Amino acid sequence: MPVPGRTGPIPGALQRTKSQWAPARWEELPGWEADRIREWWPALHRSCLRPVNGWAGLCTEVRRLGPAWGGQVDDGFVRQWVQGHLQPWRVVGLDGVSDRGLLTGYFEPMLEGRRRPEGRFQHPVHRPPADLAQRRPHLSRTALETTAEGRAALAGRELVWLADPLDVLLVQVQGSGRVRLLDEPDAQGRPRVVRLAFGGHNDQPYQSVARWLVDQGAFPLEQASWPAIRQWAAQNPTRVGEMLRANPRVVFFKEEPLPDPEVGPVGAQGVPLTPGRSIAVDRDSIPLGTPVWVDSTVPQPWSATAPAAPQPLRRLVMAQDTGGAILGAVRADFFWGWGDEALALAGRTKQSVALWVLWPRTP
Repeated sequence: MPVPGRTGPIPGALQRTKSQWAPARWEELPGWEADRIREWWPALHRSCLRPVNGWAGLCTEVRRLGPAWGGQVDDGFVRQWVQGHLQPWRVVGLDGVSDRGLLTGYFEPMLEGRRRPEGRFQHPVHRPPADLAQRRPHLSRTALETTAEGRAALAGRELVWLADPLDVLLVQVQGSGRVRLLDEPDAQGRPRVVRLAFGGHNDQPYQSVARWLVDQGAFPLEQASWPAIRQWAAQNPTRVGEMLRANPRVVFFKEEPLPDPEVGPVGAQGVPLTPGRSIAVDRDSIPLGTPVWVDSTVPQPWSATAPAAPQPLRRLVMAQDTGGAILGAVRADFFWGWGDEALALAGRTKQSVALWVLWPRTP
């Protein structure tokens, strides 16, 4: 019998603020039949705990089936369910032509820290200033660090102290982080691990320090990575402050417990992110809570010699987060998870990408 969703008329294109959605057929999604799609189901279920407009009816069924349903059936059955309920649309620019964009990556760092400044732990991560909601934009990074007004706004707002200013930048760029508190033991006497969750930002424009270093001639763009940034900082300690102040945006945090280390940070949709199955998007192009088919390649380490043929990165993910640098029609930030491998993958992800959104069929 024919697979649901493969036949029948395709409706006309849809207009978004920053993109157009062009109608597509399932066979146009590269690699669609090869994805281990049941691994995506828990991410869909999480989004359906906070359904967006247009999803209320379908999310009722998703919640009824439960978070483990995808693991109880095979990939073909989940794929058939998707094709029976959703319609694919290719995301293109407002010109109706531009259909490829940029995929970057992010992750949740694991860092060591202390509650109080001691020894090498002299670099604070802050809660939001008391007047953050009333003052938009708030003070820039330079003003917060160098003026009496800025220092007063942050006084007493320290959450934890880290050992390296680049660790502070890292958690700000990623939007969350885990901190192992060396001076605060848990019930077993081990350093307690807490999560720093996004608590707001100063509404200043985001500027990439990697781009600043490229413009300074530190390294070419294709070599830009966190290891390269750290190496430059170690070689130029007197210029680290100058580099950091090239980015006016400051992110502030709130502390959350970490009862389950296998659960990701909460994204902008208000649900936990799933490693390898969550992305950040521009919500003016793709609404949060939307399934998205990603067609890209797995990032590879930079090499001076000819690299190996890239491996495809083609899978179904959920748009569950946003980011200050994630702007444009065909633009996504891929959540790799946490730990050293996620750090390496996130730092290397600068790939061409095509995106398809999957939206509930109209009755």
